[in-house]
Amino acid sequence: MDDRIVTGDALHEEEIIEQSLRPQILDQYIGQQKVKSHLDIFIKAAKLRSETLDHVLLYGPPGLGKTTLASIIANEMGVQLRTTSGPAIERPGDLAAILTSLEPGDVLFIDEIHRLNRSVEEVLYPAMEDFCLDIVIGKGPSARSVRLDLPPFTLVGATTRAGLLSSPLRDRFGVLSRLEYYEEKDLASIVERTAHILDVEIDKNATFELARRARGTPRIANRLLRRVRDFAQVKGDGRITEALASESLEMLQVDRLGLDHIDHKLLRGIIEKFRGGPVGLDTIAATIGEESHTIEDVYEPYLLQIGFLQRTPRGRIVTHAVYEHFQMEVPER
Repeated sequence: MDDRIVTGDALHEEEIIEQSLRPQILDQYIGQQKVKSHLDIFIKAAKLRSETLDHVLLYGPPGLGKTTLASIIANEMGVQLRTTSGPAIERPGDLAAILTSLEPGDVLFIDEIHRLNRSVEEVLYPAMEDFCLDIVIGKGPSARSVRLDLPPFTLVGATTRAGLLSSPLRDRFGVLSRLEYYEEKDLASIVERTAHILDVEIDKNATFELARRARGTPRIANRLLRRVRDFAQVKGDGRITEALASESLEMLQVDRLGLDHIDHKLLRGIIEKFRGGPVGLDTIAATIGEESHTIEDVYEPYLLQIGFLQRTPRGRIVTHAVYEHFQMEVPER
């Protein structure tokens, strides 16, 4: 799974590259018009009142720009951004150390906020609501609670699993924004912008060819562009044309809908071994040699989104669109 070119999760070597590609202000951010317009109003209103922005929860599939938006919020507010993640905050003391080091108005970004420990969450509630920390000093009968005041700050939480957030935590966010998969034209604009930053010549049609196979995700679009750039420099004259982009992506085993070899293996496995289904998740997992939770959380969402797979009480079924895509005859069930 780590070497999938169409995964929305960030690969280790991409972190430094992504920093240079990220837009710095809202005007540079492409797509997500509804989220952008709302944030623009809330940020301007907070600045007019000389207040901190309400706490913001960003949720949606990986690779759509949640971290980028957190950075933009800090830049637009003219404050510092402090970044951490849910798994990194293991104890309440870790969170207390982060919160007490914040300056007034700072933005604290917590990625994967749904993975916070419950004990850490309970410390976070008064910090978000009243900008204070309740710390217990001592043990046993001599224990006493001390309240520390915190500077006003904005918490930006990001999660791919909003349903796993506890209700008390979710209710303390003033702004809830869902990021949707991108339209093809927006992804083409992102590819064009990234190519300009990377100093790569690319045809207009080639940007749409990459956008078409990016599964609605900017991170995947940028990754495909960098891989196709390699092909252009080695097999061509450095310019990315539509034909070169198509040929390169076929060699990378990314088809015209953004499906890779694992997607093909899953779909063909259901067709060839189970006549298109229905078939249980555990049976599919055993057939293709993957964990069932990996199939459910990583592979299935996109296939469900494009209408290639259906979940039924009896199991998974591939749709007629899959047979058309593979140019296969639909069997009688």
